[in-house]
Amino acid sequence: MPVQAKLTQGSTFKHVVTMSVTGALGLMCMFLVDLVDMLFLSMLDEKEAVAAVGFASTLVFFTVSISVAVSISATALVSKAIGEGDLALAKRRAVNVLAFGILFSSVVVWLLWPKIPHLLFYIGATGRTLDLSTEYLQILVPAMPAVMIGMICSGIMRALGDARRAMYATLFGGLVNAILDPFLIFGFGLGVQGAAIASLMARLSMVAVSYYCVVHVHKILGEFDLMDLLKDSRAICKIAIPAMLTNMSSPLANAIVMAQAADFGVDTVAAVAIIGRVIPVVFGGLFALSGAVGPILGQNYGARRFDRMHSAITSAVVYAFLYCLVLCFSLYQIQGWLVQVFNATPETAKLIRFFATFVSFSFFFQSMLFISIAVFNNLGRPFNSTMLNFGRATLGTWPLIAFFAFFMDAEAVFFGQAVGSIIFGCLGFVMARNYISELEEKDAESIVVTNSSQYEEVI
Repeated sequence: MPVQAKLTQGSTFKHVVTMSVTGALGLMCMFLVDLVDMLFLSMLDEKEAVAAVGFASTLVFFTVSISVAVSISATALVSKAIGEGDLALAKRRAVNVLAFGILFSSVVVWLLWPKIPHLLFYIGATGRTLDLSTEYLQILVPAMPAVMIGMICSGIMRALGDARRAMYATLFGGLVNAILDPFLIFGFGLGVQGAAIASLMARLSMVAVSYYCVVHVHKILGEFDLMDLLKDSRAICKIAIPAMLTNMSSPLANAIVMAQAADFGVDTVAAVAIIGRVIPVVFGGLFALSGAVGPILGQNYGARRFDRMHSAITSAVVYAFLYCLVLCFSLYQIQGWLVQVFNATPETAKLIRFFATFVSFSFFFQSMLFISIAVFNNLGRPFNSTMLNFGRATLGTWPLIAFFAFFMDAEAVFFGQAVGSIIFGCLGFVMARNYISELEEKDAESIVVTNSSQYEEVI
């Protein structure tokens, strides 16, 4: 299959929608299965089980965020090489990012696994909840290298503009998880452990599909060479390390939120856990924006199409606004069903209704932050993404939650986050648009200098 820079042609809005929707379907399938996990566990009539998965999810999100960070490096480097028309460079970078990711994730597992109970206790898990969440993570964490392979392969496919096959890999993983969940949780009576095993098998199946597509369909992996890996390590780390820091800020924010929620009691923790499962399913189309916009920006940056880069981020904002209008209204309509299906206690139900009624539209502003992160990660300023996301995770989370706690009860946990998303989303988008204009000006200046030099040589 020939590799073409197809994202440098055609409607940018169509590319944004296609890349976002396919990415969203994959993400929403994966997170929908997580939501079903929570639903099944709530049927066990043991609220500690639901809270345990909520605490465990904080650390699971941390490991997944690291994998996503390395996949961002793969997307940025491969898409730029494709936009430049350098297929050999694209192949070399693809295999080297994959090797880097496997080595790095193995080290993370070695460091993290023995400390699982201590980390869970630190963020507020105690007693039966601590035991259950520890068992859950001890099953999932060793699979991190497999998750890394799947994420990087998906990133490579998105860099090529093949969001459809990247979606298929995630859909297949979600299907495996959905089939195994009821058998392991109820049929074998494994409860939380069963949910973890089902998630583990789903991740392994996703790896198999995505790796097959990269190796056998696109044939984009070059031959591995240690010296090439060492040469490319600097370029990989230049994007991956700040992207890791950027993505780690999200689990940091989740840990802060979970710790704040723990102060209000188990009912609030359960509400945070349930809403944390609902959010990716409902707003998966927004979470996919960064991964959708990144390849479009990367290919067009390689092709020096700055007009299309401006158009891409504008299209992304329009898409996010329309998406939020529809999905936030839908969430408002089904809030009663959510309360019922999760057997929510009165306090938990109140928080679910508060989120669906007053907080959900703040995700439009968070999507603006996602767009700005895609700009900086793919166009050479990844530390800007780090500063923005850490700002939202710290200054945009804990101080605001603490402030609004003076005026409201547990609702402050959600309202504080919403205000932080509005502030940093607007700030990030302005910075991103100005940065693309700056790159365009520098490119124009370099063309003038080059033309002048050529003219002088002719004379």
